[in-house]
Amino acid sequence: MSSQPFDPARHQASTLSLPPGNWGTVLDCLCAHFKAIDREQWLDRIARGRVLDAEGQPITVELAYRQGLRIHYFREVPNERPIPFHEQILYADEHLVVADKPHFLPVTPTGEYVEHTLLRRLIQRLDNPHLVPLHRIDRHTAGLVLFSANPASRSAYQQLFPTRRIDKRYEAIARALPEHHYPLTHRSRLEHGEPFFRMREVPGQVNSETRVEVGEQGEEYWRYILHPISGKTHQLRVHMTALGASIRHDPFYPQINGDPDDYQRPLQLLAQSVRFADPLSGVAREFVSGLRLLMP
Repeated sequence: MSSQPFDPARHQASTLSLPPGNWGTVLDCLCAHFKAIDREQWLDRIARGRVLDAEGQPITVELAYRQGLRIHYFREVPNERPIPFHEQILYADEHLVVADKPHFLPVTPTGEYVEHTLLRRLIQRLDNPHLVPLHRIDRHTAGLVLFSANPASRSAYQQLFPTRRIDKRYEAIARALPEHHYPLTHRSRLEHGEPFFRMREVPGQVNSETRVEVGEQGEEYWRYILHPISGKTHQLRVHMTALGASIRHDPFYPQINGDPDDYQRPLQLLAQSVRFADPLSGVAREFVSGLRLLMP
């Protein structure tokens, strides 16, 4: 663990409303609720001020349990593996931050990654604990991610996505599909499959839509231009697989294959550009990734 002083304002906490039970202290409840975290770890976190009450004050080990009490805690991963790739900040003002994310870096804390995420890195670099991602891209996908930098204007930017007032353009390298006519639109219903992190197409009402164009034609592989009309998890990866050309180096589709953390084989999918009218000023904005996918 780091020996640096802990500043809660520079981190984002998770919140637990204490469930029903017969525990004597909050500590007892936390130990029972989070079975993967042992008592010594909770004692260490409490001693370092990483477990807070509803008012944001560090709790003590003697704090009495009460059902419904809101507790804030900061996730930690012992011996977290560093991600040896670096993001670039393409734009930053008091309301909006645009970052160019490398392959393999998660956008937000998840699973085995907490500190080595795009959000945590940007909070540290910009000294702004109010940063919140306006959308997500997969850990294996590279490219643009937009962040709200100001709670006062956050909802205006968030509404760009559900109202489809933002144009997102992706690039992907996949095998040639000359049998199709382009541009084409692929629509389907996506649901979680097995394992839980994979998506699948199922019968039913359509909830995902992607427009596919061809940007560059090689002999075996093509560079595709993908426009996600909706924003489902793994949508572009599943839709390209359904069309007959899984994205190059995809470790999950059409089946789980290879090491998902093989740095020599990054998923050939890039969030390449975004365009929208700024909801505050009305000015047309366009941001373009500085990254590039190479044709094999």
